[in-house]
Amino acid sequence: MTTPSPQTYADHRLSTDELAAVIARDIPAGAFVNLGIGQPTRIADHLPAGSGIVLHTENGMLNMGPKAEGDAVDPDLTNAGKAPVTELPGAAYFHHADSFAMMRGGHLDVCVLGAYQVAFNGDLANWHTGKPDAIPAVGGAMDLAIGAKDVYVMMSLFTRSGEPKLVPQCAYPLTGLGCVSRVYTDHGVFDVGPEGARIRETYGVSSHVLAERLGITLSDNTF
Repeated sequence: MTTPSPQTYADHRLSTDELAAVIARDIPAGAFVNLGIGQPTRIADHLPAGSGIVLHTENGMLNMGPKAEGDAVDPDLTNAGKAPVTELPGAAYFHHADSFAMMRGGHLDVCVLGAYQVAFNGDLANWHTGKPDAIPAVGGAMDLAIGAKDVYVMMSLFTRSGEPKLVPQCAYPLTGLGCVSRVYTDHGVFDVGPEGARIRETYGVSSHVLAERLGITLSDNTF
């Protein structure tokens, strides 16, 4: 599948699949990558053939392929979110404990996770909202957040009520401290870290409008 350039979306907010294509474009060739449950799993369908990118799932598989459809569906072959997937040549299967050892041992180049909130300094909150009736869902997020060399987040930029999810400081229980390096959203892409948040790209809105809405200070090298 051809990965579109960011200019393709300059005039509108990105759909989930369009954002997945943007992230797939940015993953280095030959990287070992874990895609978190939910939106990040869509990235597998947009990785260019021949890139050498190897997908890892915490349920025990290396070299996972795109989603499976029709006759290709095997009920025993799923990703961590239990969605049917395909396997690529050289795929390997292993114990759940071995899979987590890979995650914790620094063997993954990139992981892409969803989030409730990300702070400007890279703090991540994605396992619990803190509400009394909410069901915590930590999964392997904490292991991935500290074990992967680069942590990307894929999420909508605003809640349904219009509140930013990229914030100066997370209000929800943290998954990891300063672990996120880049945030991909339907309205823009941001680098985050010790020096704060920086806008890399915007979709359907100017960087000045977005910076004002989020409280980000624009620098000379922000576009």
